[in-house]
Order: sequence, then structure tokens, then C-alpha cells
Amino acid sequence: MKRKKKRPDFNQSEPEFLISCLDRHPDWAVIVCLVGGGQEINTGEAGISEWIDSLVRKFPGWDVYISPRLTDAEYGAGRVIAGLKGTPLKVEYKDELHLAVSLRSFRAERVSELVKKVLDLEAGAAGETLKAIGGNYPIVLTRDLRKAKAWLKARAQGTERYGIVVSSQAERLKPYAIDVKAPVDPVDWFLAGKDDVRSSYYLEDVATEFHVQGLELDWACVTWDADLRYTPAGWENWSFKGNKWQRINKDHRQIYQKNAYRVLLTRARQGMVIVVPEGDPEDHTRPPEYYNSTYQYLKQIGFPEL
Repeated sequence: MKRKKKRPDFNQSEPEFLISCLDRHPDWAVIVCLVGGGQEINTGEAGISEWIDSLVRKFPGWDVYISPRLTDAEYGAGRVIAGLKGTPLKVEYKDELHLAVSLRSFRAERVSELVKKVLDLEAGAAGETLKAIGGNYPIVLTRDLRKAKAWLKARAQGTERYGIVVSSQAERLKPYAIDVKAPVDPVDWFLAGKDDVRSSYYLEDVATEFHVQGLELDWACVTWDADLRYTPAGWENWSFKGNKWQRINKDHRQIYQKNAYRVLLTRARQGMVIVVPEGDPEDHTRPPEYYNSTYQYLKQIGFPEL
């Protein structure tokens, strides 16, 4: 709106703007929102909470029908749900409005549930879900990127697509020839053939959460850097600046980073390999302790080692 419509004073969120357009109708209108949980990965994205917040602040005459499960951590809507009490909005909670199964393929029915439990640090529950998934959707763990690449090539059949996906904050994977700052054309990465060096098949160029959100591969290699580190006290969030890692302290940026890994870990239709490098004791930016705890946490859940 600011750039294309020359509205320098425009300050509405996408939900607020869209609701305002429908609110102009003199009789009635319906807005159906299909909003995934934990998909906010960039500034300005606020998920379902922004839709509800916009209604509370600007459009109290609307009737709202929502799932009672929106208080779950991945939706981040607990605050605005609590704030609905005492507002003029007519709110009805309906269980049937919650789409409980994220279905990317016939094999991946419970993968989103597994990833949620992994990221919510529910190791025991994650292990049970992993057992339930069984061999229908193979997930393996390794510290060797070469083994991971060989596993992808051995698993994929025919034109099944595979590739390496990493966090946009994974800046210390350069020793493994992974550069998140290198320009990648998503069209070539997703569509070019096996003989094209720009394609995902070549396992040279990598895609970040921004390239792959809303898109899928058949088989994925998720390479985990020290930007998101497991500790017994919870996840630690880091960003690499200059020559060192710096803690990410802002809540919204921590959420974006956690959701980035949620996106990466749910890109594959048929199976994936997770690589947590060993680090290098001679590199002050990649000491093994930055990676070991994450690897041990995933191993504890039950992911088999390659």
C-alpha cells in the first residue's frame, strides 16, 4: 500500500485491512480463515492472533467462530483469546473448526504432531509419536553430511525430489559448503532437473525457511546449525553477527526462529534425514558443545542414527 498505492500513512496489518474491506458491505459478509499454527517466520506475521486482535480493536460487530484449541503454544493466541471476554464480539467455540491433522502426504499424517512435540520439548510424547509413525515415514539422524546426501539419493526413486534445507540463521555451516547468503532461485531449485547444478538434486545450493514455506520436497535433509541449541532449561536462540554468536532475546524473534525449524522439519512428503554437525574444537564459532546437546536430545527421542 505504501509503495504501490502511494499511501505513506498506511499502517494496517493484512487481517485488519482485509476485514475493513468486507466490513464496508451494508448487509453481511463472511471471512473464512485457514491459518496454520507456528508459521510466523518474519516481521509482520502474527498468525491467527492478529485476526482476533483486529476484530477486538476495530470491528466489534462481527460474529466470530473459532476452534477452542487456539490457546495451544504453536498458535500463540492465548493472550487475545483471554482478551475476548468482556468485548462486544459474539464468540462461539466449535471443536469441528479445528483441523487436527496436517496432511502433506499419505505417509506424513503425524509428522507435524511429532515436530510440534520435539520443538515444545516434550521428549517422551515425541518418542511415542515417532514409534507410531514407524517405517511409514523414515526419519534418521546423523552427524555426517556426506552420509545424509547418500541416504537421500538411495531413498529417492525416479523423479522424486530431494534437497537440503537450513535455517536462514545457519551461518556457520560454511565449512560444509553451505552458505545461506548465496543467492538461490527457488524456481530452478524446485523445478530444474538432475543435470542442472542449480537444482535441489545437486545438493549444493540450499533453501531456507523463506524459500520453502508452503512448498514441499519428497525427501529432505535438514541441517541443524548452532542458531537453535537444546539445553535442559529450554531452547537457546542465537544469531551470528560479524565473528561471533549473539543471543536472541526478543520474544518475537525467538518465536520466528523456532517456527523456522518447524517449517524446515515439515517439508518432506516421504521422509527426511536430520544432520547435526559435530563442530570443531579448533573453531571458536563451532565448538562441539554448541551441537552435542541438540544431537543427544534428538537421539534421546528415538530418532535412529544413520
